[in-house]
Amino acid sequence: MIERLSKNPLALAALALAAALVGAGALWLVQLAAPSSLASADQARVERVVHDYVLAHPEIIPEAMDRLRARETGKAIAANSDAILKPFGSAWAGNPNGDVTVVEYFDYNCGYCRASLPNVAQLIASDPKVKVVYRELPILAETSAAAARLSLAAADQGKFTAFHDALYAAGQVTPESMAAAAKSAGIDMQRAAAFAPRAEAEIASNLAIMRQLGMTGTPSFVIGNHVVSSVLSFEELQKAVAAARAAS
Repeated sequence: MIERLSKNPLALAALALAAALVGAGALWLVQLAAPSSLASADQARVERVVHDYVLAHPEIIPEAMDRLRARETGKAIAANSDAILKPFGSAWAGNPNGDVTVVEYFDYNCGYCRASLPNVAQLIASDPKVKVVYRELPILAETSAAAARLSLAAADQGKFTAFHDALYAAGQVTPESMAAAAKSAGIDMQRAAAFAPRAEAEIASNLAIMRQLGMTGTPSFVIGNHVVSSVLSFEELQKAVAAARAAS
């Protein structure tokens, strides 16, 4: 048993992670794999092998943790796939049948989200197989929530891009800039007022997803089974899309 484990790096990595994080977890993991095949002496020897391997190769712990985190994130994304990947109205860009969907959670008051605009636009222009879905995550100010509600109303009326571009072009988010962007996009404001409850429900859903996926702010991107809360350069977006495409 010891010899087989010592020649199997993946098995050792799993056991090492368990031993490093929960101590007796390594023994429990071994018992799951072979509940009746290990005597007490063998169990002690396995724990010693794991202990020594962790000390000799500590680099496996963050790598194993990253893999575990990615696996759990993937499960959460799959469990909420419609709420994440299915666009709200017209709040999307790129190829409607793209083979990779990039989901951006953003706040109109977020300077980092503004900095991401040209990078996302360049990705859409350069990759005809990418679909980008925009999700409102108003977490910075009351005007963020007001802008998100208007943006969702625009998306419901098929005018998301027009409003999105007009509001960003206006600079600071204020009641005046929102009203001007809504007028420029041709939003029916009476219809938007009646739509408010659905907008609030969508925002609440996005905030719940934020917590489930461990997002730490805006912008946050969901690409494949990975979540990144940071500005991504064009090259980083390309790399993430390529990884998601290769894994699909």
